[in-house]
Amino acid sequence: MINRASIAAIVFFLFFSGKAIHPPLQLPNIIFILTDDHRWDALGAAGNKIIKTPNLDKLAGEGILFNNAYVTTSICCVSRASILTGQYESRHKINDFKTDLSQAQLKDSYPMVLKDAGYRLGFVGKYGVGDHPPAESFDYWSCNRSGQPPYMLKNAEGRPVHHTDSVGHDVEIFLNKFADKEPFCLSVSFKAPHELDGKPATYVVQERFKNMYRNVSVPVPETADARYWDSFPDFFRTEQNEARKRWHDLFDTTEKYQENVKNYYRLVSGVDDVIGKMMLQLKNLGIDKNTVVIFMGDNGFYQAEHGLEGKWYGHEESVRIPLIYYDPRMPAAQTGKKNQQMVLNIDIAPTIISLASGRIPAGVQGKSLLEAIAGKTPYRSEFFYEHTFNKSPRIPNVEGVVTKDFKYMKFIEHGYEELYSIKADPKERENLALDKNYRKQLERMRKDYIRLKQSVK
Repeated sequence: MINRASIAAIVFFLFFSGKAIHPPLQLPNIIFILTDDHRWDALGAAGNKIIKTPNLDKLAGEGILFNNAYVTTSICCVSRASILTGQYESRHKINDFKTDLSQAQLKDSYPMVLKDAGYRLGFVGKYGVGDHPPAESFDYWSCNRSGQPPYMLKNAEGRPVHHTDSVGHDVEIFLNKFADKEPFCLSVSFKAPHELDGKPATYVVQERFKNMYRNVSVPVPETADARYWDSFPDFFRTEQNEARKRWHDLFDTTEKYQENVKNYYRLVSGVDDVIGKMMLQLKNLGIDKNTVVIFMGDNGFYQAEHGLEGKWYGHEESVRIPLIYYDPRMPAAQTGKKNQQMVLNIDIAPTIISLASGRIPAGVQGKSLLEAIAGKTPYRSEFFYEHTFNKSPRIPNVEGVVTKDFKYMKFIEHGYEELYSIKADPKERENLALDKNYRKQLERMRKDYIRLKQSVK
């Protein structure tokens, strides 16, 4: 006689073989982990030979690493709203640090959908959307109310504690409290590896990581050469440009570059340490076999490429992120893979909701990662990029289209276009918008841009 556990295993295998449309019968616990300003290649599993991320590498080795993961808007408040709702900025309309999700939007966010499905909810770290976060809707809430929390906090005894360690402590508390109250959904949001804003911007590293990477030299990217900054048009190539100002703070000398990239890596290693402790705690609590872990960054980050620091614009360094999906219930043959599908931050909400067998709200624009894992085609061949966050020369507005082979970006206030063959030129060294050999491709991308701009509203 086949028992319930056996049926669940059979259904799960069929689901990940692309032959079923329902997840396993037993609802999993779900932990969603988000880092801040974490570019896609700042992981050992992504091929970085310098950074030390053994726990994230292990997670990727036992799960799935998405090689082509992107954000639809590269800034934290907009991206986080997109993660919560599964919607583009054009639809959710969160395009500043003060605006809250409406009650209707909050109801359709992945935490509230899971709450309706019977999940216990926790949120730890940086919420990052609006001035009035929905703390009362969660069973456990430990977030700084400011949009960008400080790095140094004080614990209950009044002692200084680093934000990363504070997040780790709250994760430990939540798991101890709710391990026997399954299913639960815990959202964990780090400030790291974001710099500490200021004049100048700096990095605040945990004391125990300050000597890490001391004896290594980080290669300077090819596109850090001055000629790439000089190739930008006049409206962009101004010292008012926020990304250029921050470049001066952190990367305009060899010494600054080495120290600050290492500090960035140190902060990522601090996050990795917390994740290692979390995974061990899951095992010690006996819930590791039924807890799905999803890890990603909220946007990318220039490290002197094109003479810039920060995010906002359309280059790969800005819009591409790490994304790991780990599900201990997956068949061994499915794990340790590098998935090449184009996936987005708007895919997180429908993925989490699908895992919980919840209803996916009608306004969701993303797709479940489970479809990409199952090999369903076509999954996605293009997406619309938008950054209309700022109305000043500090951050010119840009929109465009990203495909697997080409990228089109338009600085909409200036009519300036960029066209890159990201397949042939992944470092985006040559803007082909004025190259007559790519005239037809440019026209196609312009049409795609108009079409997609309308479709995402």
